[in-house]
Amino acid sequence: MPRSIGVLLGESINFKSTLKLINMTKLTNCLDTASIYCGTYAKYNNGSLYGKWLNLSDYSDFEELQKAMYELHSDEYEPEFMFQDFECPILEKLGLLSECHISKDIYYVLEQINDSGHDVEVYEACLDCLGKMDFQSLYEYVNNFYYGEFSSDEDFVQWLYEDDKFNIPNWVVIDWEATARSIMYDYFESNGHYFKS
Repeated sequence: MPRSIGVLLGESINFKSTLKLINMTKLTNCLDTASIYCGTYAKYNNGSLYGKWLNLSDYSDFEELQKAMYELHSDEYEPEFMFQDFECPILEKLGLLSECHISKDIYYVLEQINDSGHDVEVYEACLDCLGKMDFQSLYEYVNNFYYGEFSSDEDFVQWLYEDDKFNIPNWVVIDWEATARSIMYDYFESNGHYFKS
């Protein structure tokens, strides 16, 4: 049986009583876990890794974060920031954060993920399946084509068939392994998260 079920945007789905909906209180607030280690290229080129871990949740927006970075490296006239390490891989996958760049859109993106009702790992799984894409396309894809988290292809396909859209009589015996192999041509999966292709 599925560990959790994703709800499609704007649709009302009648789930079987044996299935459990996502417990919204278990969602990880990705803003709370996102952090960057901010140094500068000048210090690095002079043999110093001096910098500091900055938790994004400690700042209300990008401007406040940027101000903290400038204050941290106020000993340099125009510091060229170097992000030597960071937590929250989705920012890198979306092209919003790299060693030499941080996008002013990071707070918007992380807040959109938090407000979506899906854990950040759902978005990461979707990127694993589809490859690089912009955030708006990713957000729409997840909200329209995410089916949920399941322990196997067979469990996912069994859920599809048991959800009344296929109208299979309950006396029919199905080889779920063989059926899953065929059905999975129309779906993607990463880390147990399933999406329509």
